[in-house]
Order: sequence, then structure tokens, then C-alpha cells
Amino acid sequence: MLELLPPELPWLLVIAFIAGLVDAAVGGGGLIQLPGLFTTLPQHTPAALLGTNKFSSVFGTTASAWRYARSVQFPWRPVLLASAAAFACSFLGATAVTLLSKDAVRPLVLTLLIVMLGYTLAKKDFGALHRPREIGRKELTIALIMGGVIGFYDGFFGPGTGSFLIFLFVRFFGLDFLRASAASKVVNVATNVAALSFFVPSGNVLLAIAVPMAMANISGAVVGTRMALRGGTPLIRKLFLALVVVLIARMAWDTLGAA
Repeated sequence: MLELLPPELPWLLVIAFIAGLVDAAVGGGGLIQLPGLFTTLPQHTPAALLGTNKFSSVFGTTASAWRYARSVQFPWRPVLLASAAAFACSFLGATAVTLLSKDAVRPLVLTLLIVMLGYTLAKKDFGALHRPREIGRKELTIALIMGGVIGFYDGFFGPGTGSFLIFLFVRFFGLDFLRASAASKVVNVATNVAALSFFVPSGNVLLAIAVPMAMANISGAVVGTRMALRGGTPLIRKLFLALVVVLIARMAWDTLGAA
């Protein structure tokens, strides 16, 4: 087995650890881990690298979601409903990759990210206070739609999924950034598992790489969750804003490059 392990594995383990750490607080681990895989292992197919990324990250996301669930309170009914819708629609999004052009999606995503950043900066108390709303039929409907749309997007495209979820949980359910980040992890677990239900049976996971990367991702997620819980909402708000700026820069670069 040892001779089958690539010499790049130590570098990939570092990438997986950092990705797990960042993802635990505000999402966006894929911005670190996926480019790292594509750069380090260019000889493999994109599908195999995407599957390896999902396999690795789902364990870190699950560990983070478990730690959050034990430490902070958030409304489980809408979160689980959103997770169920996200699971189903994430699989549909993965199958739609061959039918739709991702280049057509980039400008829309870039616009939404800029609006989200402007809204968060304009409202200084946005996500600073925990003002949970009573969960009624309207909120459950919003959770269902939110989970379905974000799930489809994650299966089809992906960048910014965690940031969109955090923003929506703050905006529509009155959670602060800490609890919104915790809730987003539960939904992210569902979208990752849905994607793996496609990648694993089709053989698009490099297990010799994915398994050790998963262990490193879990370690990073544990450290990142601990940092987020200690730093609380102010830290997560700052990290959230920083991540959205990075996402905007990346999407703008990709959009201009595709033009």
C-alpha cells in the first residue's frame, strides 16, 4: 500500500487540515482543498478529484456539525427540513451538470455574492444578535425552498455554498453568525453525502488519498470549531466577510476568464 501512496500526500494532508479548519467556521474549505487537488494531481480525471474532495470534506463537516450541535442551540426542524431538500436537490444538481453551462451561472453567483456582502456591511448588527423567530408554516416553507435551491447549486456548481447558507439562516431565521454557521454544517453534510452517493458507486474516489485526507480534514475541523466557539459571533462575522470577498474575487476572475 505504501508504494501506491503519491509523494504529494504530505502536502495534500496540510491542505486538507487547513481546509477543515476554515470550513468549520464559515465554510469555503473547498476553495482551498479542491484547487490543491487539481494542482497536485493533474494526472487524474476531474470527476475523481471532485469525488476525493467530497469524500475528504464530508468527514470534517460531520465532525464540525456534531461538535456544534453539542455546544450551541439552533432550530432543528427547519434545519432538518432544509437538509432533506438539499440532499435530494444536490443529487439532481450533479446530474444537471451535463445539461447546463456553468459559465452562464457565474455572473449570477457573482451578483448574489456582491449583494450579500453589501447587505451584511450595511447592517452593522446583522448576525450579531441571536433573535430566533418562531417556527411556523412560513419558516418551514422557506427552509424547504432554501435547502432545495442551495442543494441544487452545491451539486451543480458549489463555490460559496456555506456562505449562502449562513447568510440565509441569519436573514430568515434570526440566528447569529455562530448558530447560523452551526446550522449550515448540518445542511452541508446532507449535500456532501448526496454527492458521494454518485461519486462512490461510479468509482470516482481515490481512496488511498481520500482516507488520509479525511483524517487531516477532521483534525482541522476540530481545531476550527473550537476556535469558532471560543471566538463566538464577532470572529465568525469577520471570517464570513473575508471569505465572501475572496469568493467575489475568484468568481470575478473566473467570469472574466470565461468571457
